[in-house]
Amino acid sequence: MIVVTGAAGFIASVVAKRLNEAGMNDLVLVDDFSRPAKEGNYQGIKYRELVPRKDFFQWFDTHSEDITFVVHLGARTDTTEFDVRIFDDLNLGYSKEVWNRCSLHRIPLIYASSAATYGSGELGYDDNHEIVPKLQPLNPYGRSKNDFDIWALQQEEQPPFWAGLKFFNVYGPNEYHKGRMASVILHAFRQIQENGKVRLFRSHRPDFKDGEQLRDFVYVKDISEVILFLMKKTAPAGLYNLGTGKARTFLDLTRATFAALNKEPVIEFMDTPEDIRDKYQYFTEANMKKLKNAGYEIPFTSLEEGVTDYVRHYLVGGKYY
Repeated sequence: MIVVTGAAGFIASVVAKRLNEAGMNDLVLVDDFSRPAKEGNYQGIKYRELVPRKDFFQWFDTHSEDITFVVHLGARTDTTEFDVRIFDDLNLGYSKEVWNRCSLHRIPLIYASSAATYGSGELGYDDNHEIVPKLQPLNPYGRSKNDFDIWALQQEEQPPFWAGLKFFNVYGPNEYHKGRMASVILHAFRQIQENGKVRLFRSHRPDFKDGEQLRDFVYVKDISEVILFLMKKTAPAGLYNLGTGKARTFLDLTRATFAALNKEPVIEFMDTPEDIRDKYQYFTEANMKKLKNAGYEIPFTSLEEGVTDYVRHYLVGGKYY
């Protein structure tokens, strides 16, 4: 029996469906299932049971002998939320409870960390453990993820295997519910459909031209492949970057969205909102050597291929994975 937390959300719902495709249907899905906007994400998944997030630990203590793996992807991911108490509760405290139970009952664990832990990248984007305590995330969300990474690395009692995955800029199907936090591709698609053009954030730094801010955009289907790999293969425990290893511009991404719709690009620029302007990452690029050294050999989807698949097979028609 495999537990997937955050299963009504974006990444975890895709991971759960990929586990189904790999023949793993004995799934327990954990989340707050009260939001109608998320129902489409998990309706097509084969599972044993839905467990509300608030009841999970009581359920876990009762069923611990039957659990073979925990994929803990549930978290508050809003980078514009500044109430630290929310992150302390849902990201830090909740994850500690998951870790401690997996350690006690000898259950392997994969959990979601984030590239937001790297802050503005002063120390680079290398997933070695030595720099983790020195990182300076730019917002409470990033700090909560880094605080948990620090805590995990300090623990003497650990799951028999664990991996903390530092997700970079993930995009793809099942993010309709995310509102402002949805990927730029989804926002671009909607803008193109509504008015035929896309507005991107203007650069507020002299070393970056408008639209040439660089991010490591990774397709959510690649995330699910890496998780499947780590569940099946013995790899060293620890933190792993999960991006493509190749930064691309927002202009590249937007042009790919227009191309997927067979339209000529029309792009305008607007000021970055004040509430995130001083916390905005202008460059991210994952060092992917550790995962490759662990034996992962599947090529990552290119930005153009991923955007085309996402737009044509999911966004057009409002489909789910």
